[in-house]
Amino acid sequence: MKVLICDEPGKLSVIERPEPKPKDGEVLVRIKRVGICGTDFHIFQGKHPFLEYPRVMGHELSGTVVSAPAGSDLSPGQNCYIVPYLSCGHCVACRKGVTNACQNISVLGVHSDGGMAELLCVPASNVVAVGDTPLEDAAMIEFLAIGAHGVKRGGITAADRVLVVGSGPIGMSAIIFAKARGAHVTVMDMREDRLAFTQDQLGADALLLANADAEAKAAAATSGDFFDVVIDCTGNTAAMQRGFGFVGHAGRYVLVSVVRENITFNDPEFHKRETTLFASRNAQPDDFAEVVKQMAAGKVPTKALNTHRGSLTAGPELFRDWIRPEAGVIKAILEV
Repeated sequence: MKVLICDEPGKLSVIERPEPKPKDGEVLVRIKRVGICGTDFHIFQGKHPFLEYPRVMGHELSGTVVSAPAGSDLSPGQNCYIVPYLSCGHCVACRKGVTNACQNISVLGVHSDGGMAELLCVPASNVVAVGDTPLEDAAMIEFLAIGAHGVKRGGITAADRVLVVGSGPIGMSAIIFAKARGAHVTVMDMREDRLAFTQDQLGADALLLANADAEAKAAAATSGDFFDVVIDCTGNTAAMQRGFGFVGHAGRYVLVSVVRENITFNDPEFHKRETTLFASRNAQPDDFAEVVKQMAAGKVPTKALNTHRGSLTAGPELFRDWIRPEAGVIKAILEV
């Protein structure tokens, strides 16, 4: 079978590998669509903190069931999406039901080889049938679930004034699910084109350019109160540290981003505001279900989000093109 592999930072190759054989309890999936995530671009650039090379990337996956174990609800020919977080089931986090924070987690395409391949074996518990959902949309469920999880972590309600910092795909997902809960959503970014997209396509209520005047403008727009919830989706250390200043008194700060560096903040301000700080890691099964629910309700503009497409075998050339900001990629999908 054909596989797209990242040999080392900056180098992708299409190679041949033997077809995998499912173990007990595993489903064999013929991969059809692979969403390209910021994580994949970070791996390509050598910036990901949890990775060893060479690595087959790909964790935003949809496909068709080839075979399923006895007793499974899945059957050959069904379209499906894959939950790429393989948890151990017995550590302290798993025992609490917080499988996304598993001590021994293995994320497909990061800790172990992922789905940029024609076939993939996955535990049956990580494969979900999608019914009539198009495969292109099903390949976007995972990244949307990450935003949904961040919104859930922040406990966002219709009473909240929310600031989403960073309008990449994960930030866009946070906007979608904060809006679905009825919140007033402001979006902050350095790119005016991305800001315009969030307002035109996602219904963002207000925009804030991330320049030197951003704090003053946020204060003016909120009568000095700032925001009930700030969600950072930038993947940028300086932006994450700056975000503390946009959290209002008694507010919540959700860090969806993960970076290699330490994050620091001003402790007197943190205490004065009694800020609540949340990490938001990956997603949980109910977040995936929320995405499917909102897709069915027409709240997720999948056609607008899926801006670029190409074949798996063209991946080495496409990655170099799609990683450029001027390419205008929001969500790119490889067709297998």
